[in-house]
Amino acid sequence: MVKLAAQMLRRRIGSALATLVALTVGVVILTALGAMVESGLRYRPAVQQYAAADVVVAHRELSFTTKELGDVNHVTVGLPEGGTVPAALADQLRTVPGVATVAVDTRVPVLGSGPATGHGWGAAALTPYTIVKGDPPARAGDVVLDARLAGGAGPGDRTTLIIGGMAREFRVSGVATGAGPQSVFFTDEQAATLAAKPGKADAIGVVAKPGADVDAVAAAVGRIADGAGAETYAGSGLGAAEGGSESPQGLLITIGASLGGYVAMLVGFVVAGTIGLSVRHRRRDLALLRAVAATPGQARRMVVAEAVLLGLVGAAIGVPGGYLATEWVHGQFVDRGFLPAGFPMSMGPLAAVTAVVTTLLVAMLSALAAARRVTKIRATEALGEAAVEPAQSGKVRLVSGVLTLTGAGTASSLTVGAGGQTALAGAIGMLYLFVLAVALLAPWINRAGAQLLTPLLRGVWGTSGYLATKNLKANAQGMTTVLTALVLSVGFGGSVWFLQDNLQRQTVEQAREGTLAQHALVSPAGLPAGAAAAARAIPGVQGATGVRHTSVIVKALGDAEPVSAQAVDAGGAGTLDLHVTSGSMAGLGTDGVAVSELQAGSAGWKVGERASFWLGDGTPVELRVAAIYRRGLGFGDVTLPREVVAGHTAKDLDDQVLIRTATGADVDEALASLAARYPGSTVVASADQNKQLARDMAVSAWLNKLLIGVMVGYAALAAANTMVMAALARRRELSLLRLAGVTKRQVKRMVHAEQAGLLGVALVIGGGIAATTLIAVVNALTGDPVPYVPALGWVAVLGGTALLALVTTVLPVGRLLRVPPVESIGTKE
Repeated sequence: MVKLAAQMLRRRIGSALATLVALTVGVVILTALGAMVESGLRYRPAVQQYAAADVVVAHRELSFTTKELGDVNHVTVGLPEGGTVPAALADQLRTVPGVATVAVDTRVPVLGSGPATGHGWGAAALTPYTIVKGDPPARAGDVVLDARLAGGAGPGDRTTLIIGGMAREFRVSGVATGAGPQSVFFTDEQAATLAAKPGKADAIGVVAKPGADVDAVAAAVGRIADGAGAETYAGSGLGAAEGGSESPQGLLITIGASLGGYVAMLVGFVVAGTIGLSVRHRRRDLALLRAVAATPGQARRMVVAEAVLLGLVGAAIGVPGGYLATEWVHGQFVDRGFLPAGFPMSMGPLAAVTAVVTTLLVAMLSALAAARRVTKIRATEALGEAAVEPAQSGKVRLVSGVLTLTGAGTASSLTVGAGGQTALAGAIGMLYLFVLAVALLAPWINRAGAQLLTPLLRGVWGTSGYLATKNLKANAQGMTTVLTALVLSVGFGGSVWFLQDNLQRQTVEQAREGTLAQHALVSPAGLPAGAAAAARAIPGVQGATGVRHTSVIVKALGDAEPVSAQAVDAGGAGTLDLHVTSGSMAGLGTDGVAVSELQAGSAGWKVGERASFWLGDGTPVELRVAAIYRRGLGFGDVTLPREVVAGHTAKDLDDQVLIRTATGADVDEALASLAARYPGSTVVASADQNKQLARDMAVSAWLNKLLIGVMVGYAALAAANTMVMAALARRRELSLLRLAGVTKRQVKRMVHAEQAGLLGVALVIGGGIAATTLIAVVNALTGDPVPYVPALGWVAVLGGTALLALVTTVLPVGRLLRVPPVESIGTKE
């Protein structure tokens, strides 16, 4: 059977090549996405700060269980701000048998000749750092500098460090070297004072005695850590204890896993359509096999064998191509700052095996489904079945299509009527359901479209238009794949691509419209809480608000996710307009919270109710919902009083102070004087901040558009593939028309009329699906029922689709017309 399948493929080069292209590109995309996921799962951060530790106790994850519809789910999410552990835990760890050293690590953000992290000297043993000049710090005011930061300073010299947004002078007691990140060291007591987190530590490191059973020590330490709600890290996992939750592996896993499912569905659409069209065009071959006593099972096995052979060839080409694509994407991610330069990409076999198995399975199922109708019929009816297009499609297909269309309508109602993540998930599902409904109902859509377009096509193309309508009606079943591919291209191109434009535009617009302040005091080292009060004391300043950006963790649909948040100075007013739609920001106080409409809809929160969630370091809070606002994209989905997050962020400082001045007030000199009080800070215009936000959004948009472009490009490839196959399969039909007296010009006009009719139906349906999806998602995310579409956007989508359809049909048909009809009338379909 395999030998026969190979011979059939050699005699059907055109359709085999089209199927091979669809399979190969599918393998390339799935391999690249799988490599991203595998790289993220295999990645283990390099151990630097805790290289000399055997076990580290830290709190870097939040874990809890939820119960949805009777199922218990265990949820783990990284803490955006990194957690803390009780410093007193160190005394319990010192009692563990086999422990030699227990060091409490309390971190302090520092800015000297460069950014650094401050620690107590006791934590130096965890790297380790070694004194090369001078002595360890002995009293408050002493500091040991990393040799990379010393810049020629030595023991006895004075150095200035910016800590807590203020310049502080220290005596250099020594200079140390170590392989960890750039660090400075104080006494353990002073580090705890500067960190301003009484009784808490960022981590506790444990060093085992020489010859001790490290596994036993780790197990004993783990039992103590569990009782305190902390995690233990050892061996290759030590690197995870050093950083926060913003790990590059999370980005790759999220991209590969979330997009991989949609791409797999898209590959299923494309491969199924291509193989289905290929089998349909070979009805005479399969019918002849049936007529000479081939059983239905044998015919099905041959078709499946062909699909498997093509899948294996596609895998042989696609897997190396997928790894090459992964290398290119890795370079792009590094260049744009999404990944560190040294991040390793895994090129193991797991991604390739998953992609190949998925693609082969899709190919086999598609081949079975496509061969089913031809192989079901009796041998005596086989050739007659091949000669004429079936007049009716199956009732099962019709019922399935109607049910799918109903499901798409239900998802549409859910998306428009709900908010939050429910609306977003409903919109994406709606897009796929609509396309699937079109694929199932395509025969009836084609017939209805041909009927409605008959007067128009005859009026424009005359006799050729009449022939075109007859062809569209007669070949309604055979053109289902072409219609589906066109609708898929327009649907994806007109919805998910423009969605990113809307998010980018809305974020910048909301930030611009909601910022009433004309100036902002910013500092890379952070600003102390007193900076906002000092700004309000300047004559001519009407309001000043300290803003601290952070994240909180909120339950969502049985899971949990970090949500962008900002903490504001409750004493400031008049600098921000979040477009409150319910409640009032005046009621925020010190125990309230304001949330965006998106977040309120997702969590089911209402004004006056209590909202439960976790701060960025894992601290649970329950606050009163004081207001619901619309500008969540520009300012974050959660707005908190600064007092609530004090002591719960990695850098317990404001990122900026927004300053609103009276019209005509001359405050430039006073603001410059204010900036001089806080080393490293500058005063910038709010308009300049918005420009920077637009540039930052453009970088993020590049990533999203790259991923979306892959999907849209694959859909366009599917459309081109199927239309070329459909055009080349008309050799006998066009030859018969020409032998009957139809001229080349009339044939071309007929083909143009057919394409115009089919393209018109596809553009109307695809454009309707795209518009419905885009409107639903944009309305759910922004509250704006009218999405933004760039001036050339629809021209590119509609014009590009039209050009694609015409080129992939006109050129192949032109090639067929160059062959004398008498040479083609007796050839294969």
